[in-house]
Amino acid sequence: MRIHLILTAAIIAEVIATTALARSAALTRLAPSLLAGVGYIIAFWLLSIALKAIPTGIVYAVWSGLGIVFITAVAWIFYRQRLDAPALIGLGLIVAGVLVINLFSGTVSH
Repeated sequence: MRIHLILTAAIIAEVIATTALARSAALTRLAPSLLAGVGYIIAFWLLSIALKAIPTGIVYAVWSGLGIVFITAVAWIFYRQRLDAPALIGLGLIVAGVLVINLFSGTVSH
């Protein structure tokens, strides 16, 4: 269970970093640029810890899939970046894929 918390923290750090990167104006604004850099360092460090216990493909699928969904939610809620029905369906399929991996795959167990 601890490793899943570490992976969750990696996802959160990546979402914060990506949000800051989007606000950095191509790395010309100092504060968001620094936040993005620190956030990515933390995200990859935590990701490397998760890779010790969970296979690479599984970690990356969960990290990237949930990262996509969460960053899209942040952009939708805070920056009014609206989504159409196909985008929502696609995000739902990503979530479904992550759930299938975590609930049904024997590869995840450690």
